[in-house]
Amino acid sequence: MGYILSVLGLLLVIEGLPYFAFPKKIKEWSLSIQELPERGLRIMGFIAMIAGLFLVYLGRRTF
Repeated sequence: MGYILSVLGLLLVIEGLPYFAFPKKIKEWSLSIQELPERGLRIMGFIAMIAGLFLVYLGRRTF
């Protein structure tokens, strides 16, 4: 359980970093993402999930 909490904590740090460092750019990006078609967003989400699964696989395989 401690490992999961550590991973979630690190995820929140990484997710929060752009909002802290570049708040103006995040606002601009948030407005521009509304113009993207849903299909494009689904493809980006799917690619992100596959990349995440691959990283988990690599991490679990090496340890």
